[in-house]
Amino acid sequence: MKTLSFKQKLSLVYLCLVPLIVVAIGFGIGHVSYKIYLPVWLINACLMITAAWNLGGYHLKSHNREIKQQVITALLLFTPWLLFSIFAGMGPPPATLQGWVNTAAEQQIRYTILIAGGIVFALGSALLKVKLQAAGENLYSAMASAAINISLPLFIINMAFWGYYLTDAFRAFIQLGAAKRPDLYESIKSLFYVISIAEVLLMYLGTVLFAVSLKVTGLFNPVACRYYIIFGLAGMVLVVLPPYWPEPFGTVGFLVAIPAIPFIMPYLIGVHLLKHTKN
Repeated sequence: MKTLSFKQKLSLVYLCLVPLIVVAIGFGIGHVSYKIYLPVWLINACLMITAAWNLGGYHLKSHNREIKQQVITALLLFTPWLLFSIFAGMGPPPATLQGWVNTAAEQQIRYTILIAGGIVFALGSALLKVKLQAAGENLYSAMASAAINISLPLFIINMAFWGYYLTDAFRAFIQLGAAKRPDLYESIKSLFYVISIAEVLLMYLGTVLFAVSLKVTGLFNPVACRYYIIFGLAGMVLVVLPPYWPEPFGTVGFLVAIPAIPFIMPYLIGVHLLKHTKN
């Protein structure tokens, strides 16, 4: 295992802290003006790119095909949270119809970013499967890639539902001023509740299987892989708990099902792939 320089250690710490900081600011402060969060996000994005380059991204210039492929894989897994860090300023989606309609364009941008992140993640997972199979592990990596490939269409449909269908529906509800929703509305909500549970469950499952594969191949430290497996399994259990379960299970189950959260472990896998890139 290569020894990291101080600059690389600092880059690693910063990248590992980004999801935690984004979640803390997003839920702790909430929505702020785009005139504030866009410049801050751009600064953070530049810092993340610089940190990723210092940690191992500079190997992208390597003439070694295997090294270059590992870096591209890592960057694809890393990119979704580079995009999602903008949510620190956007905060969680509005809790009221009027609030949602007032920020309709912002909500559509939010879910478009999530869709883009999901597509990039699927590309990264496909390359990770190739790397793991080249290292001799064909079972868990294949199942992990299959789980991600099944989850992606569900994820895109779910994000499109939240970003576009619900935005137009909420506009109509406000214009009509009706206290009672259309009959199909509740049925559609129930359908997409099941879809959201399925796609998040599959993402966590794919991450767990990739962690097992990384452990079998010896590409990552077994202890690190064990943490990925434990947190992935915990996410799978918590996401299927009904929202009416007693606290803190209901709240934790809600948190692990937030669209950006299942991408955290693949993001950390990408960061550590950069860390383990060798000359």
